[in-house]
Amino acid sequence: MSFPLLTATAAVPALGAIATAAVPAARRTVAKWLALLVSVATLALAVIVLVRFEPKGERYQLTESHSWIKDFGVRYELGVDGIGVALIALTALLIPFIIAAGWNDADPQETGTASDSSVAAGRWRPTQGFFALILMVEAMVILSFEATDVFLFYILFEAMLIPMYFLIGGFGDRAHAGSDENAAAQRSYAAVKFLLYNLVGGLIMLAAVIGLYVVAGNFSLVEIAEARASGDLNMATNTERLLFLGFFFAFAVKAPLWPLHTWLPNAMGEATAPVAVLITAVVDKVGTFAMLRFCLGLFPEASKWATPVILVLALISIVYGALLAVGQRDIKRLVAYASISHFGFIILGIFAMTSQGQSGATLYMVNHGISTAALMLVAGFLISRRGSRLIADYGGVQKVAPVLAGTFLVGSLATLSLPGLAPFVSEFLVLVGTFARYPVVGIIATIGIVLGALYSLVLYQRTMTGPVKQEVSAMPDLKVRELAVVAPLIALLLFLGVYPKPVTDLVNPAVGHTMSDVQKKDPKPEAEAAK
Repeated sequence: MSFPLLTATAAVPALGAIATAAVPAARRTVAKWLALLVSVATLALAVIVLVRFEPKGERYQLTESHSWIKDFGVRYELGVDGIGVALIALTALLIPFIIAAGWNDADPQETGTASDSSVAAGRWRPTQGFFALILMVEAMVILSFEATDVFLFYILFEAMLIPMYFLIGGFGDRAHAGSDENAAAQRSYAAVKFLLYNLVGGLIMLAAVIGLYVVAGNFSLVEIAEARASGDLNMATNTERLLFLGFFFAFAVKAPLWPLHTWLPNAMGEATAPVAVLITAVVDKVGTFAMLRFCLGLFPEASKWATPVILVLALISIVYGALLAVGQRDIKRLVAYASISHFGFIILGIFAMTSQGQSGATLYMVNHGISTAALMLVAGFLISRRGSRLIADYGGVQKVAPVLAGTFLVGSLATLSLPGLAPFVSEFLVLVGTFARYPVVGIIATIGIVLGALYSLVLYQRTMTGPVKQEVSAMPDLKVRELAVVAPLIALLLFLGVYPKPVTDLVNPAVGHTMSDVQKKDPKPEAEAAK
């Protein structure tokens, strides 16, 4: 029996979460280092998965399959394609930076939730819990990218909400205007809203999962695809559309797609900066990934039927998210609305039904994760120094903290998809792929680019340039730990901006399989079609 590499990639952070939570309360530093080492070990395993995966080989590789709930045909079934491998690598890459950035975010003497004496007595261990929850989310997200059993995926899809709920509600942003009671109430509201929105989507998906089992007789993604290809499984048109809607609704909440997006600004605004990155750069990618793997893979005809409406919703997300980002006064909420706009581009690329669009959407998932992590983590360092999330409370920071301002500028430029930085390539591919099949949609989507330049540059101008405000005159520059977090992310943005080939070579064959599922071919260029 071969080594279960995919299982190990998820088991290491899961076991690490348990070990981190078990560290004695007074040993906070031990818990931090343990969590960081576990995340690095997980990254090493993800690299092994990346190396062993052959992009031009079988569609699903490194597969594992074991009986789980035999009476219901549920199996513990794993396998990865190029898209899954890329997102596993992204997740494993970001978690060490998230942990390092949040090194002091849950220390009890800083949060004021417990005294040093209670920590010494072993009655309170917020630090251990904070890092254990992050590792548990990592384990569930990685396993969700690997699951090829629909029921197993559903369990993971729902279970990851629990640690995220506690991370948002229990470890909120300290830079909150108002009293501690008001801050706690806002955190609680954001956490409950996050949980309710996603639970409703999950319950609707559960009904669709049960319906799929009734129709197909099993939960295996591979077996269902084979049955469809051989003609052994023929879903009635209305049945397929209803099942598609059940799955898509849950994924649209997670993504988040307008008008199911309203939980995200609250959650990102009230969470710590590292947890905000965990939400939008890691967890939300499960929604867009699932659209590719499950919606298009299981329900190809229904996906084509729903495409016009989904494209309209994606366009609204692009423009609406960007417009609201322009008007924001809160730095973190601005990044949240910018992410809603970016997710609109990702969904637009997926449902453009072209290889360029879907390759661009997958690349966008990776690049958005890196660029959002860079911008939000630097913003978190900035906010922790000033104690305020309001843009108006800053000014002239580049004169007193030039390294911080420089990294913030690169993150802002990546957010507006400046040529030479990674998001530009993915956004360009999405627009090219969309314009090839839906030119009017592609033209309207470019409005998001213009607005993206506006909110990104205005954010930098108002916070970093101009006269130095008295409150920031003594602001220290980035420390060694903070620079170690941000510098590799900026290096990746530059590398993938000029050489995205490693990622595109990885995902293009998987995109080809998805295009085959929906029986779509790329439109011929007009010059070629005219011959």
